[in-house]
Amino acid sequence: MSIERPVINSGVPHSARIWNYWLGGKDCYEIDREVGDQIASANPAILDIALAQRAFLVRTVEYLVGEAGIRQFLDVGTGLPTANNTHEVAQRLVPEARIAYVDHDPVVLVHAEALLTSTPEGATDYIDADLRDPESILEQAAKTVDFTQPIALILLGITAHITDDSVYDIVGRLVDALPSGSYLVLCDDTEVLNPQQMHEMIEQWNEASDNPRVNRSPEELARFFDGLELLEPGLVSVSRWRPGGSGEQAAEVDDFGGVARKR
Repeated sequence: MSIERPVINSGVPHSARIWNYWLGGKDCYEIDREVGDQIASANPAILDIALAQRAFLVRTVEYLVGEAGIRQFLDVGTGLPTANNTHEVAQRLVPEARIAYVDHDPVVLVHAEALLTSTPEGATDYIDADLRDPESILEQAAKTVDFTQPIALILLGITAHITDDSVYDIVGRLVDALPSGSYLVLCDDTEVLNPQQMHEMIEQWNEASDNPRVNRSPEELARFFDGLELLEPGLVSVSRWRPGGSGEQAAEVDDFGGVARKR
């Protein structure tokens, strides 16, 4: 697959590269590390959020493959590849799993080949598209996933980049295209536990970045699951969604999410 190389402005911070830096990745520039350190200094909890959100991804994919029988994933806003990407988790359990990644960040586009590493039995593809254009996502994803069979739609930390209520119609369009038995996995930042720090972090992020974000309340996040069967334990801090069996209660983070089934 031939991928056109976009021009990257290394002097402007990008959310994908900052997130990659927080997760311990190396695909970032000095400006990303500077802004990432500034945000983490003002709100150290963001590092816990980054790690908790990735752990949430792993647990939800393991559940969907191992217990719900899902074999197809549409991961929108995938970001830069680090460890335990969706296809790695799914194909470790079932090599025939098929994953369509979606992002429109030019930095992610450059690194797309790193995501295009599937098992021979399965498939992994990358779609250059914006969440704001669900029709393009659906059209391109149909080349990799079968929309007559259940699909897990994954939206982790991406809906915050659409700062108005149009986001509900956009997500609704994607969910409407999924067949019965499909799932929605969604999470994003809140201002529940550390409201002042999380609010100030968003303001700092939006001043430094060209891709603004908004924090939503749990009630606002719950709207994304309207009409779906929300699985236990419901919409919770991502660290509290079916944590491991150590018996210890994971510390909550200001990132809430859930998993829901389409009837």
